[in-house]
Amino acid sequence: MRSTLLAGMACMLSSVYALGADMAVPLPAPPLLPAFTWTGCYAGGQVAGGWGQKDLNDSAGIVSPISGFTSANLNISRYMLGGQIGCDYQFAPNWVAGIEGAASGGKIGGSTSVATPGIPGDTATFKDTTDLLTSISARVGYTRDRWLLYAKGGAAWASDRYSAFDAQGIYDFEGLETRFGWTAGAGIEWAFWNDWSIKLEYDYYGFGTRGVTFIDNVSGTVGPLDIKQNIQVIKLGVNFHLYATSAPWRW
Repeated sequence: MRSTLLAGMACMLSSVYALGADMAVPLPAPPLLPAFTWTGCYAGGQVAGGWGQKDLNDSAGIVSPISGFTSANLNISRYMLGGQIGCDYQFAPNWVAGIEGAASGGKIGGSTSVATPGIPGDTATFKDTTDLLTSISARVGYTRDRWLLYAKGGAAWASDRYSAFDAQGIYDFEGLETRFGWTAGAGIEWAFWNDWSIKLEYDYYGFGTRGVTFIDNVSGTVGPLDIKQNIQVIKLGVNFHLYATSAPWRW
């Protein structure tokens, strides 16, 4: 009797186990994280160090009749602070194309002394300060996950202040201009978080030779001086990205 009861209980337990196995629901696989993409728009700030060359030539004879000097070469350097805004699109599947606007303000400038043969014992000083650099450029790059290596190029503008004066106060020329030119550069960017990235970039700005109107605050003489200029800049920037992953768009 006892053995019959034990055999019946064993039979019942095996039936319950089999029924439970048939009714088991498999656990869903964990969701895959969305792949990172550079597609989206961004905005950020930058700090920059710049240097360049300004070459002055008095081809119209504005300063030279008084001072005797006809040209001056000036090396410029210093810092700028600014920001940028742009949009990128990642395609095929490791290439990125986009457009970016940037602006930086500060003081990239310098001064140099020039001998004045026309005024014995006198010296002339030529000064320049670039207050503002702006650009609108296209960029194209190659990405490996969160790293982006890119090149860029486009249009640029520079705002400059010039002065040419002598130690004895015989003349004091000043000039202002906003000059159009071009820019080209390259950089590397790393997205250290889904919405944030940091970049290091080099840019060359070419502005050619232009005639800049100078006014003498002493005599009232007005005339053009030819100035050739180029500027090079190293930028360290950080960007905040909108929709920097392939997760659903958020508004």
